[in-house]
This record gives sequence, structure tokens and C-alpha cells, in this order.
Amino acid sequence: MVGERIKTIRRQRGLSQAQLAHPELSDSYVSLIESGKRTPTPAVLELLAQKLDCSLTYLVNGVTAEQMEELEVGLRFARLALENGDLTEARRRFAELIEDKSLSGLPSLRQEAQYGYALASEACGDLPEAISTLNVLRESDGDSQTPEQRIKIGIALCRCYREIGDFEAAVRVGEDMTSVATASPVWNDDLIELGSTLLSVYIVRGDLLRARQFAGELLAAAEALGTPRAIVAACWNAALTAEEVGSGEEAMTLIERALAVQSENGEPRNLARLRSAYAKVQLRVRPAEALAVRDLSTRALEELKASAAGTTSIATCELNIAKAEMILGHPDEAADHAQTALDLAEAGTSDTVLASAQLVVSQVRWLQRRDEESLADLAKAEASLQRLPATRRTAEAWQTAAETFGQLGEDEKSVAAYQRALDCVGL
Repeated sequence: MVGERIKTIRRQRGLSQAQLAHPELSDSYVSLIESGKRTPTPAVLELLAQKLDCSLTYLVNGVTAEQMEELEVGLRFARLALENGDLTEARRRFAELIEDKSLSGLPSLRQEAQYGYALASEACGDLPEAISTLNVLRESDGDSQTPEQRIKIGIALCRCYREIGDFEAAVRVGEDMTSVATASPVWNDDLIELGSTLLSVYIVRGDLLRARQFAGELLAAAEALGTPRAIVAACWNAALTAEEVGSGEEAMTLIERALAVQSENGEPRNLARLRSAYAKVQLRVRPAEALAVRDLSTRALEELKASAAGTTSIATCELNIAKAEMILGHPDEAADHAQTALDLAEAGTSDTVLASAQLVVSQVRWLQRRDEESLADLAKAEASLQRLPATRRTAEAWQTAAETFGQLGEDEKSVAAYQRALDCVGL
């Protein structure tokens, strides 16, 4: 590419290879550069740019300095839109950059635009598009990607596969990149974050024995590193593991530590997500503290909306508040939050969040004595649950559906839902 540009500009200037080369270079060396058989050094490139009366930026990248500045400004505005939670605008800006032919010779900037587009697509709930873009990035030439960038891509891809319910693909990505299937990895902050995402997949798919073992490995690695980012990532998902295996108080200790460290050192979006996760664990472990859960979730919700958090995170936080309001005996307030979560889920999140929202809406309608509406919402939840993989969490959702069917007097459907719950755990 560089050689072709040198050849084109040389001809436009009416110069021969010998004239371009004299006196510092040989014409044979210029010929080798133009044919792509030699890669010029930075010093030679600067010399040729001067002789050809063009910018070094154009010679190296195929764009003028003005075009480069325009592209960098475009990326900056796209990143700001994503960071500020203006997800649709961010996605549009990143898409426009990807389509810009000027980026074809700028692999680093192009990959940054693709990565931003994938994150924006994920946050908008378009998981298939995010996965497709991340796979393109993962399979691209690794020479233009640092190890840290490849791990960032792996984290996002593992997370998206988890949210869409393709646990096999999520585990494959996570294990390939952490080498947990073949050897002990050399842990650093990036790998611990990737490992924590992989741990969350083990949890969701119900592989609790592996999750418990891996959580211990991550905690030990994080303690050895001693960095805030590693400790937060490991404690966060180790807490979820502990809660899943019934060690509620251990889960609270771990997630409280993660929250304390994140509050001092972390960026706002992850702090908000962690507050929401803490509230969710607290409600399951200590339902009597529903008032505290509601207040913490309300704070987290405000922070999530002001950040680059996606619809899944916001919908989940809305459901936390709805469940707390139900425990507090406020069905009308619960209904508002549950309906908001359902609207978000229907606009684009995973089937897991959609089923959860439909179940909570159904429960709220029952508390409001609106049985027909409750039954209709429950039927929708049943259809969503049938699309989910057979995991422990799906079993819990079927159990909730069974209890709600029973409350509505639908005994046969209740029994069938209980059976589906048992099927999910292999009983």
C-alpha cells in the first residue's frame, strides 16, 4: 500500500525512480519499495514525503492530515456519546466511521470504530450484531492489536454470548483466551476480568462445581496481584457463585468488599452495575432489608441511566426495585418499575431478562387483584421460558411461574411448570 502510493505520487509529479532516489537512495531501492518487496524505515518515509511534496500522514496511511484529524474527532465524539449513554447516537456515529473508506488504510482506528460499534450494539440490545462485529475483530490480523485489546474483545464477546444464551460459545471464548482448559494462565488485570466473565458463564449455565473451584483460583490470583480492578472483578463474581451455592453471607461479604474497592477506585458505569448486583444479592439473601435494597437500586438506576449502561443492566435494576416494592407491600409502585423493565426487555435484551420481566409483571398484577391480566402475562412468560436453555436459573424461573399459576388457581399448569423446573436440573 505504501509502495503503491509512492509510485502513484511519483508519477503525478513527473519523476522517474532515479530522480526520486537521487542522491540519498538508489533507484533500485525505490523500485523495491514501490513493488512492496522492501519496507521503508521511518526516516526513509519522511525523506520520500519531502521529495514528493506530500504529507507523511498521507504517505503512511493514505489519508491527509486533515482527513486524519476529522476521523479522530469523529471517533472522539462517538466515544463520548457511548460514555454519556446516548447509545443510538453512538452506534450511528461508529457505523458511519466504519463505512468511511478513509479508514481502510488505518487498521487501528478502524478496529477501534468496530469495537465501539459492537459495544453500542450490545448496549442497545442488538446482541447478534454485537457478536458478529466482535467475531470479525477477533479473527482479524492480530498484528494491529495489542494483547490488551484482544482480551477486551474476548471479554465483550464472552459476555454477549452469555447474554444471548449461547453458553458453549461463551465458555469456548473464555477458556481459549485464559488457557484454563490447558494450563495455568499468567494472571494480570485483563485476564482476571476475562476470567470473571467466564466464571459468570459457569454460574448461569449451572456448572456450580467448576464455578466454585474457578472462583477460588480467581480470588487467589487477585489477592496475589493486589490491584483494585482484579479484586473487584474476582470478588464480584465469586460473590454470585457463593450466593448460587447457598452461602449467602459469604456472598454478601465478598460483594461488599468489591463495592468498597470500586467506590474508591472504579469508573461510574461499573460502580452503578455493581450497586445493582449488590442489591440483587442482598434481596435474595436478606429479603427483610427490602427498603435498603429499594433505595440502593434507585440510586444505581439513576447512575446507570447517566452512563453507557445497556438496556439489560437498566431493566435488571428496574426489576430489583419492583421486587423490593412487592415485599414492602407497594404493588402499584412495583407495577410501574416492572412495566418499565418489560418495555425495555421487549425493545431488545436477552430472553432471560424478558422472561424475568414478564414473571414480575404477572406477580404484580396478581397482587393488584387483576387475575386475568396476570394470567395473560404469565402465559407470555411461559413462552419465553420455553426458549431458554435448561439451567438452574431457568429452573428457578419455572418454579416462580408454577407458584404464580397456583395462586391463580391454574393447578394443572402449576404442576406442569414444576415439572419443567425439575427437568431443568435433571430430576
